[in-house]
Amino acid sequence: MTPKAKTVHERSFKKVIGRGMAVLLPSILTLWILWYAFVFVYNNVAEPINGGLRTGVMAVVPILPADFHPGWYEVSPADVQQARLSQPSRGGGVPDAQLTAQIRHKNLNEFWNERWYMQALGLVVAILLIWLAGLLLGGFVGRKLYDKLEQVISTIPGFKQVYPHVKQLVELIFGDRPMAFSRVVLVEFPKKGSWVMAFVTSGGLKTAEQTIGGASLSIFVPNTPTPFTGFTISVRADEVIDVPISIDEALRYIITGGVLVPPGQISGNGGADAGQGASLPPAGGPSAGSGVG
Repeated sequence: MTPKAKTVHERSFKKVIGRGMAVLLPSILTLWILWYAFVFVYNNVAEPINGGLRTGVMAVVPILPADFHPGWYEVSPADVQQARLSQPSRGGGVPDAQLTAQIRHKNLNEFWNERWYMQALGLVVAILLIWLAGLLLGGFVGRKLYDKLEQVISTIPGFKQVYPHVKQLVELIFGDRPMAFSRVVLVEFPKKGSWVMAFVTSGGLKTAEQTIGGASLSIFVPNTPTPFTGFTISVRADEVIDVPISIDEALRYIITGGVLVPPGQISGNGGADAGQGASLPPAGGPSAGSGVG
């Protein structure tokens, strides 16, 4: 094989590998993120609830008639003796009742963990509790009670410095009101001649308009790749350029650092590979100029 043919094959191989990575990586990364999110929720939410449920079961079963005792609850004298022999260092001084309780806890844990639907109870209970909380707090009485509780929480030192900011972030993501971005614009930031994509959030502040000497806008300039953080600036209304794309398309463009360019915005300038980058499929989100909120 000639050096030229070898080079062509190497380029073709790299191109195919790159194409395969581009196709597979989004799916693999999505599954990876979802899996670790599930593991986090299970370990930190479902499993503590499962532990509470097992404690409740251990408290309820003894008061039931003996005919209703499950198999894992039955402990024979032989089981107690075997447990005592398995821990010779301290088993001799442990009362039979304590060893019996330990065996029952161990049996219940094994019975619970061997059945996936029992392990899923924690998630089901967590979802039900969240739903009930949303249902109760959605009413007039629930809101009043929550407001009172919030006032008490806001007086706790340390807590009051963190809670308001966490609440604002959670309400921004999960609240009834979506982000109040009204349209996508280009604005000169942080210096003249440097244009960044940003979002109009509201009309300008009165003080800003008096200082600028004309109508102004409040603009949110997001960071890449975390658009929930950024800068809020006030600029003259006639110094922004509207971009005819949706809010969703703008967010994808920002998160990917400009790799995913919205349809109709791909430029042929800027380099040999310009215009060959990935483009976005038409988004179903709100179009520029239409309110998100």
